[in-house]
Amino acid sequence: MAGGAFVSARTGKEYPGKITLYVFLTCIVAACGGLIFGYDIGISGGVTAMTPFLQKFFPKVYRQESGADSTNQYCKFDSIPLTLFTSSLYLAALVASFFASAVTKIFGRKVSMFVGGIVFLGGAAINGAAQNVAMLIIGRIMLGIGVGFSNQSVPLYLSEMAPYKFRGALNICFQLMITIGILCANLVNYGTDKIESGQGWRVSLGLAGVPALIITVGALFLPDTPNSIIGRNKPEEARKHLQRIRGPVNIDEEFNDLVAASDESKMVENPWRNLLQRRYRPHLCMAILIPFFQQLTGINVVMFYAPVLFKTIGFGNNASLMSAVITGLVNVFATFAAIFIVDKKGRRFLFLEGGCQMFIFQVLVGVLIWIKFGTDGIAVIPKGYAILVVFCICMFVAGFAWSWGPLGWLVPSEIFPLEIRSAAQSINVSVNMLFTFIIAQVFLSMLCHMKFGLFFFFGGFVFIMTIFVYFFVPETKGIPIEEMSQVWKQHWYWGKFIPEDGHVEMAKPAKTVA
Repeated sequence: MAGGAFVSARTGKEYPGKITLYVFLTCIVAACGGLIFGYDIGISGGVTAMTPFLQKFFPKVYRQESGADSTNQYCKFDSIPLTLFTSSLYLAALVASFFASAVTKIFGRKVSMFVGGIVFLGGAAINGAAQNVAMLIIGRIMLGIGVGFSNQSVPLYLSEMAPYKFRGALNICFQLMITIGILCANLVNYGTDKIESGQGWRVSLGLAGVPALIITVGALFLPDTPNSIIGRNKPEEARKHLQRIRGPVNIDEEFNDLVAASDESKMVENPWRNLLQRRYRPHLCMAILIPFFQQLTGINVVMFYAPVLFKTIGFGNNASLMSAVITGLVNVFATFAAIFIVDKKGRRFLFLEGGCQMFIFQVLVGVLIWIKFGTDGIAVIPKGYAILVVFCICMFVAGFAWSWGPLGWLVPSEIFPLEIRSAAQSINVSVNMLFTFIIAQVFLSMLCHMKFGLFFFFGGFVFIMTIFVYFFVPETKGIPIEEMSQVWKQHWYWGKFIPEDGHVEMAKPAKTVA
């Protein structure tokens, strides 16, 4: 069947339950785990564009940036130590996600969030007090451990807590918090850059402790998910908790299905080895390819290095930071749009529309920079031309923010069966962090060597991944999370990997006494 579609993925099960105030508040608090990731993405690019920071830690880059060593705009920030400052976090997050998998499964999702918040808090303190590059890197590694734990646990927590009809909207709150974190970081950088003492970069880095404190304290008060509680052999406690989060409705069928899924998962001794089984081939492919393509959209070119990028293409220091604030605002509002659309239009619609939009405007950005800078990288951009470049970048950011941004976390968190869920989510996070690390580490060097062609390079990947979605990513809207196996069984391609007994046979609802 063309386009990755299927006749109907509906399982016939309609669990009752709406978004209660209790569920809404717990999901918002949990989603704040995205703040630490977003704040870090936004803060690093702004700090590396601040003159006092460069003078203290990266004097060679400062000489390049000031034009003392080179006038080539493309190569002003080309420095391996500078990119290592940004990218070391993501390498640490990659490693931490595997440890987070065990913590999440054994102790629950909220414990993993708490650990992430505490370690991130320590990293923020070290970065804010840094006296040399070594302290910067150590602090970044601690931040990375915090990000690895929170990114592994928060999307799972949201998908398991949410009523299935509203799972998309509540899960995207994680991406919303990431975008808010980026925006807050851009605003902080814009303000601290004006501090006359030249210590504004310390304030920017140290304030990462604020979002870390929010998720750390919030995790102390969060309940764990019914799935996690059942997995730790506390079925009665899980039933009471499920009743509380679903409200005054009959939860027997959903509870029995959760128990059946948990019983099935306990029969799996090694979920990492099981991921290699043929029946889990679709899940493994999605756990690898979705985060891979998400990072190859080129979004990190904008979000990590927005101020550096705008400064590189001829904007002044304040103008570059303000342009980053503008793209941050677009990011937040477009993510709000995704929250309202995802459970109505579905995941595939957003994937495909966003992919087309990103491709068009990324190519346009490349063309505009090509026209003005050519291959020598020497030019001055008029105000009107600069506004056009910012507009195209904003449209690219909007396309990502309502498609691959939130869906890159949502879809993997909802498609894995319980027996491999924690391990598969770790694969998802580690692949995401691996390619985030690679892009962060090589981007400035690629910009120096590939020049405007860099945007065409990422645009090509956007085109490929949109084709991939059309043929291989099924629609998961409105499917209970423990019934997701039907999606794969009915898919035109993935169905051949799923045996007839390739899903959990859910328990029949228990009879209740009138």
